[in-house]
This record gives sequence, structure tokens and C-alpha cells, in this order.
Amino acid sequence: MAELRPIAAPFVASGPSGVAVRTRLKQLTPGDEKVLRLVGAHLGSLASKDLMARCRDGTEHSGDTWAVRKRELTPASSSRWAGSITKATHDQWALARRCQSAHLNNLEAGIRTLEARLSLPVGQKGTKKAPGGYRSRREWHAKSRRLRVLEDRLAAVRADRETGTVHVVRGGKRLARTRHHLDAAQLTESAWRGRWEAERWFCQADGESGKRYGNETIRVSPEGEMSIKLPAPLAYLANARYGRYVLACRIEFAHRGGEWADRVAANRAIAYRVHLDTGRDRWYVTAAWQIPPTPTLPIETALAHGVIGVDMNADHLAAWHLDTHGNPTGNPRRFSYDLTGTAEHRDAQVRHALTRLLHWARTCGVKAIAVEDLDFAAEKTREKHGRRKHFRRLISGMPTSKLRARLASMADQTGIAVFAVDPAYTSKWGAQHWQKPLTAKTRKTTRHDVAAVAIGRRAQGHPIRRRTAPPPAHRSDEHGHRTVQAGRGVPGREETRPRIPGPRTRSVGAGRGANAGNQNAQHRPGRSAEHETWQQDSLPLSP
Repeated sequence: MAELRPIAAPFVASGPSGVAVRTRLKQLTPGDEKVLRLVGAHLGSLASKDLMARCRDGTEHSGDTWAVRKRELTPASSSRWAGSITKATHDQWALARRCQSAHLNNLEAGIRTLEARLSLPVGQKGTKKAPGGYRSRREWHAKSRRLRVLEDRLAAVRADRETGTVHVVRGGKRLARTRHHLDAAQLTESAWRGRWEAERWFCQADGESGKRYGNETIRVSPEGEMSIKLPAPLAYLANARYGRYVLACRIEFAHRGGEWADRVAANRAIAYRVHLDTGRDRWYVTAAWQIPPTPTLPIETALAHGVIGVDMNADHLAAWHLDTHGNPTGNPRRFSYDLTGTAEHRDAQVRHALTRLLHWARTCGVKAIAVEDLDFAAEKTREKHGRRKHFRRLISGMPTSKLRARLASMADQTGIAVFAVDPAYTSKWGAQHWQKPLTAKTRKTTRHDVAAVAIGRRAQGHPIRRRTAPPPAHRSDEHGHRTVQAGRGVPGREETRPRIPGPRTRSVGAGRGANAGNQNAQHRPGRSAEHETWQQDSLPLSP
């Protein structure tokens, strides 16, 4: 029997630590747009120079070098603009460093898989846990060449890692590569140039508690008036005192507008970011601030009203409501979404599906939702799945970590706790123990539905199987009764069916016929020997 890996204990996912809301800058005058473009382009050039200096420092970066960079940027902008630029640069370099580490791990995993398969004879079959050899000499030769390519890439990445070198493209590597494929992207050179310049602009400022309206650089009053502190070279464009430019539009946040207004009135820190959506030719401002962590509900309190198990799939969320004893109640629910198209479209689809899920959870009265703690980081490699391109594309398009983070953020406002459980064997064991019992003539239960049941039971601490094994020796005299059962007062609980004497036919119910207890009253051949006496006939004594 194959050895099963240990199952990790479920845990309550932490809630959000910050809030970000966005609104559109409407009714901007041509002068306002000109100022925003000049400010973004000027600060963007300073951010590019600072990023180049940060990448040049590598791992030798320190607080002193950070202060030197900030002092160099201050004359061309301001002290606060320089602080925002250097902080954003540091965060971008750290993100590139983490991505470099992940790329290094993927290369090492691919090389291990290739070396293991190349060492096996051609045509050798694999097992469930380990792949076999390659199917032909031609494939073996192609994979040996790919092994050399990956080894060269690994050596280059390791060298960069040791020296602290990272590769960062302000504006995005994908957009930079689109410049060479304008026909495929259906863009003209001028349209691409405008999008490229807009992505490289910089117009964001961190907040400061105690300062007026929580931000001295980009300030928004409670009435919605927005003003920007202009950099020193652009101070001649100011239309207000102290080198500030006041926009003609008025800002209003529809989502969390009350929280934003309270922070502005109390002069608490709020960070702002102004950017241009080149596809729609619209300006937007994003406000962000930190919030204290929400106290986590005790596990017993969260599970007191049952739980909803959710199984994430490529095109839908399969959910089922479980009572406190782990029994599925009602019918399964499915919340569909479409993960094709742009990133904004995919994010909106996931957000709408989670909104419907949370509305249903509030209707059921539960305080807990269980999801799988999925991570396909090690499952997307080309060497592991080979020709299964559809499967690789499938798991690569599933936003597993983003879905759990967004669900935890949205559930935080409704008082619902999100449990993350180990995903091991949920689909397999759910289908083994629950698919057949939950399937009826009027309800077709899928593997995804019963996987949701398995996820919910694991969050509650129950085994996935419906009942424990019977006592091995002599029933309950020594080993006790089965333990995984519903309470006695729960209707429809799983238990031994009571024995009702009599025939079990479709025409006459069990124990309801006139002669139900008399087997001999049934007109059928082969009467029962239990209800009659038998006597042997006497043998003749003479012929």
C-alpha cells in the first residue's frame, strides 16, 4: 500500500491589513491633464534613474546609500517626493529579488526531473509518484539538449543571485516585448509609445499621520478638492500658494467613502496614486491606508453554525453547506466565472463569484467558509507534465492565492472566517465516500461537489469518510460504537435502517400487508418450511 503524506491541520486565514479604493478623475480641463502628464513624466525619469542606482548597489545596499539617493533626488523634486520614489524603488527591487529566487527554484526542479527521466531506459513505464523514461530515442535526445539549456540558464541565474544583480523593466517586460509584435497586438507605434510612456510615469505619494488631510504631497480635502505639490522644476505651473496645483474636478469615493472621510477629517495617513488608463483614456486616483487586523474568531465559535466547503475549479466554485455534524444539507451550489481575457476581466469575474458565495453564506447563517490551501508553484513546470499542455494551461490560469486573499478580504466585512485546509486527497476521497450516497434521480452529484464536502469536513476536524470502521472483535462490547455519526436529534442522520418485518415489494409497503408476517400466505412456489410441520409417509410392507 502506498504511503500517504501527512495532512496539515486547518487554520484560519488572516484578514486584510490594508484598504485600497479607486475613483475616476472626471471633468478634468486640458490644463489639468497637461500638468498631470508633465508631473508624471518628470518624476518617472527620476524613478528610472533611482532604480538604476539601486540595482547598481545590489546586496551592498544600506541605510546610508538610501539616504544618499534621497538627497540626490530632493533638488529635482522635493523631500517627500524623493522619499516616495526611493521607497517605491526599494519595493520594486525586493520584488524582483523574490521573483529571481522563484525562477531559480523552478529551474532546479526542472533539471532534477530531466536528470531522473534521462537516467531511465527508453520506454520504461512510470508510477503514480514518479515518471518513467522517455518514449523514444528522439524524445530522449531532445530532452537531453533541453537539460543543457536549463543548466546554462541556472548557472547565469545563480551568478546574478550571488552578485545581487536583478533584471527589472520599468513599464513591464511584456509591454516592452510588444514593441516587436505590433501587428499581433493590433497597435500602432504611436499608440504603443503612449502606453509605454504612461506606464513609466510616477505620481504616487505616501501619507503622513498628523499632517493636513493625511498627505502633504497629494492632498484631498473632505469636500473632494485635490491638489498636488509640484516638483521644483515645475513650480511655475502652480495655481495656488506654496507651489501647489489644484485640479478643477471634485473627487468622491463610492466604496468605503465613509472610512476615507473619517481618516481625512482626523488627519490620518492616506497614500494616493494617480495614473492614466491609456485604453480608456481616463485618469484615476487610488487611495490606500492601513487598517488594524481584525480579531480572529475562535474555531469553535466560527464552526458553531456549520461550514460551507468550497472547491475551486477552472470555471466555477463548487460549494456545499454542511451542518455542525459534517452532514451535507440542501443541494450543492455552483458559482461560475470566466478566466479568459484581460487581467482586469478575470479579477472582476472572481470578485463577482465570491460576492454571490458570501451572499449565500449569509443566507445559510454560517460563520465559516473552508477552501483549499492550494499552491501550484511546483506544478506548472514544463518538465513535470510534458505534453499535457491543456492541464498546464489550466493550472496556470487558476488564481489560487489571489482567490483566497480576496475571499479573506471580502469575508472580513461580513464577519465570516475563512479556513484554509490541506488539499491532499479531497477530490479522491470525496468521490470514494460521498459521490454515490449523495447522487439521486433528481440530483447528479459531481466530483467537484463531493470535494467541497470533503473540504468542509476537514475544516471541522472530521474524517472525510462517512463512518468509522466497525469494531474488529465483538461489536461494541469491547471497542465501543462508531463515533463519526450525526446526533440523534438530526433528521435524516446516517444510521442503521430499522427492521420492519414483511415483504419489501413495490406494490405493498413493508409491514403493511394483511399477511405481511405470514410467509405461507404468499402465492408463490416453494413455501417456507418454518411455518409447517413435516411427517414422512408410512412405507408399504408388501408389494
